[in-house]
Amino acid sequence: MQELAFVLAGFVVGTIVALTGVGGGSLMTPLLIFLFGITPNVAVGTDLLFAAGTKSGGTLQLARRRLVPWRVVGQLSLGSIPAALLTLYVLHRVGPADAALQRTISVTLGVALLLTALATFVKAVRGHRPRSQAASPAPGAEPTEARHWSLPILFGALIGPLVTLTSVGAGAIGVVVLLMLYPLLPLPRIVAADIAYAVPLTLVGGLGHAAIGTVDWALLGLLLCGSLPGVWLGARLVAWVPQRLVRTLLSLLLAYAGSRLVMA
Repeated sequence: MQELAFVLAGFVVGTIVALTGVGGGSLMTPLLIFLFGITPNVAVGTDLLFAAGTKSGGTLQLARRRLVPWRVVGQLSLGSIPAALLTLYVLHRVGPADAALQRTISVTLGVALLLTALATFVKAVRGHRPRSQAASPAPGAEPTEARHWSLPILFGALIGPLVTLTSVGAGAIGVVVLLMLYPLLPLPRIVAADIAYAVPLTLVGGLGHAAIGTVDWALLGLLLCGSLPGVWLGARLVAWVPQRLVRTLLSLLLAYAGSRLVMA
């Protein structure tokens, strides 16, 4: 019966991700912790590989449509991958069962969920309004050229440890930051960049967690069995579902989960 519950959880998360674009880690990790009693480190490690699997399929589809700005992906990865490896080294040295580490993961995850809730709520309220061109770079600038060359690397260096510790950080947070870093890049290519750079990051983080024994492989298989049809269904329902209502309710749910983790 529990195996069926895991498949159902994957299905629900996959559907919501396809409907809203909110990163699966924002949903799956707290769901595993609160609903199924999975320890934070195993929930994070398993969800990282879950995210790598689901986002790989999305990246392939976006690449076929020539939407992925690979230069942006490379710039972000220059900061995120080394930072993720350094974080994994610290996790290995401390030990995954360390009580202080478990508490750090829980609090960091809670803060990340609160930030995601805020970004999701702002997006629900504002909708898809055109971006102001007042703060755009000088005329003639390349769309894939950031406001400053160092900013994507710095953002990657910040998001790498966050994703490695919590499996949260892409999705709503990533899109909001990338909109500010690349004001000339169209929104579909911003979303494509956010999905694509998360693949190597979550794969590195997930494999690193597997190396220290914090991935439940059987659980991962069950979640993927549910998520794939969920993504298929969500992609077909997205045109019929009131986005503002769904995003508002989702932001409240994420804020509640984040608050519980921070105050636990």
